[in-house]
Amino acid sequence: MRNQKLKERREHQRRHTPPMAAPPLLHRHFSNSLSSPPLHRHFTSSLSFPSHSTRPAAPEPNLFISPKPPLNLSKTFTSVSFQNQRRKPTSFAPDSHATDSDPESRENRVGEAREAVAEYLQKYEASREDANCVSSNCPSYLSMLIDGVDDLDGWNSLAAASENVEFKRKVSQMAEQKGDKGVLPFLESIGLSLASVSRLARYFSSSRSNALPRLIHKVEYMKEILFCGSDDGGIIGKNALRMMAHISISADDELQQTLAFLEKIQAKRGGLHLLGSENASFGYLIESFPRLLVLPLESCVKPIVLFLEVVGVPKECIRNLILLFPPVLTYDIDIDIKPRLRSFEKIGVKDNDLGKMLVKYPWIISASILENLEKILDFFDEEKVPRSCSSQAIKSWPHILGCSVRKMKLIVEELSKMDIKSKKLGHVIATSPQLLLRKPQELRQLSKQFNLVPIWCFPCEPHEVVSFFKELGMDEDAIARTLGRCPEIFAANIDKMLDKKLEFLSNIGISKANIPQVVRKYPELFVCDVDRALLPRMRYLIEIGLSKKDVGFMVRRFFPLLGYSIDEVLRPKLEFLVKTMGRPVRDVVDYPRYFSYSLEKKIKPRYWVLKSRNIDLSLKEMLGKNDEEFADVYIGDGEVLVPPS
Repeated sequence: MRNQKLKERREHQRRHTPPMAAPPLLHRHFSNSLSSPPLHRHFTSSLSFPSHSTRPAAPEPNLFISPKPPLNLSKTFTSVSFQNQRRKPTSFAPDSHATDSDPESRENRVGEAREAVAEYLQKYEASREDANCVSSNCPSYLSMLIDGVDDLDGWNSLAAASENVEFKRKVSQMAEQKGDKGVLPFLESIGLSLASVSRLARYFSSSRSNALPRLIHKVEYMKEILFCGSDDGGIIGKNALRMMAHISISADDELQQTLAFLEKIQAKRGGLHLLGSENASFGYLIESFPRLLVLPLESCVKPIVLFLEVVGVPKECIRNLILLFPPVLTYDIDIDIKPRLRSFEKIGVKDNDLGKMLVKYPWIISASILENLEKILDFFDEEKVPRSCSSQAIKSWPHILGCSVRKMKLIVEELSKMDIKSKKLGHVIATSPQLLLRKPQELRQLSKQFNLVPIWCFPCEPHEVVSFFKELGMDEDAIARTLGRCPEIFAANIDKMLDKKLEFLSNIGISKANIPQVVRKYPELFVCDVDRALLPRMRYLIEIGLSKKDVGFMVRRFFPLLGYSIDEVLRPKLEFLVKTMGRPVRDVVDYPRYFSYSLEKKIKPRYWVLKSRNIDLSLKEMLGKNDEEFADVYIGDGEVLVPPS
């Protein structure tokens, strides 16, 4: 009986159990069993391609939920996912085009996609040349379209609705479905990342004023003013680095955006030297300041560029100003720029000064810097620094406007310990304002070196510039006097400035043993730029007929010689010497101090007095006497001759 029941149970199980065979493919993936849990499906495109077949397709069971259209442009890649696992397009694709295993096939597909995108861009009024340029420089966008087509091909094959549409047409329809009107590929082609492109595309494509042709024109104009002839030898990068290093005040939103933009460039390999490079920086510029491509050119951007030229910014320097402070293009000239620039009238800044200040420090028109200007002026007034000195410091080195008063106080305190106060402090900051941006410990080193405060207060080693002059044979008293007369020497770089001066002086015949004498009598020579000041002046003297040996001899006799401007001093005085006085150029070799006298107040009046009396004197005899001695000897009876005009 028991065996009979067991036999019946086994027969019942056999009749109700399906055979152990693999279920069909679609059954494995898309079971219609009511007991099966719902599948997770995610679609980012609703695009389907029309069929060319006239034969009606056999009805198929509805195995799929209709895909949803994309919610935003950030969902760029078309995909089909199951249980949150993305399936590779190649696993679905029956189309021979859909496989990328063959590099040549992949290259052909990319070429077709590029042609499709170029045609799509021309549909939105891009020129053929621009369309080809854009489609050749948007690889991520092309890859996105190709992947989207492959995903949909795979989807259609599973739905038993595979359609015979050429690949190029599918790409065109995929691009059209994105709805960005050509903005996506264009933004990528100018250097923006695809993530940024997706974020900005809808913003740009939502208005007719930002239609593709207008965007292309704006970008061409921006690149022309920012990067045309942009090889500046890295000067803009150096200035950016200096500006970033010496800002210690709270930055407003615009200044913070600017700093973030510069930090992005700095983080790239090559650093801020790439700021003037179109390929390296333009994409970051638009990512950081997308509004620049929304601004109307004719009514906003171009008038600002013209205004900057009017206030004295050289045309070739406008690019530097904009790259170092892009928000300037978003300002209103009458509401923002003019009132801010007028703030500098209180320190005696004229129109021609404004242009120079803007080139040196474009941040002077930011709200943060203008607020700090008031604080710095009040601080200097409290320290009894003459307003003329503080104004001169700001005009010549506007970078100090980025320095907080708290930090500036530390520097002034260190200078005070060296007995540099009030008027003397004014002289120091007027002639060497960059000292205010140095670190306090550097000035402490000077204090220790000169024993101006107890040594135990300063554990640092002596200042490297002090050591430099001690190695030349100068004693501490001489160095201290040099500091008082020309403090900017102690802000000098030894390798780039001081050593270069020694080499120059050696080349014109001044021995190392005579250097201390040069420093004591004319320390300003050591802060003159060799390439832009000393060498051009020496070449000018050689061009007019003097030898290099003559120039060296003159410098040894009169150290300030090469400190004089060619246009303001050397040329007019030499022309008067040769053309009017009829003297040979070599007369100045014997008496180089001739250049130190005023042409209008001393040289000309004395020459006309001597000429009227037919008196012929050497330059030293003519100019060496003071006014009373000259009048007693050569004029007499109180007679004064007015030189001819």
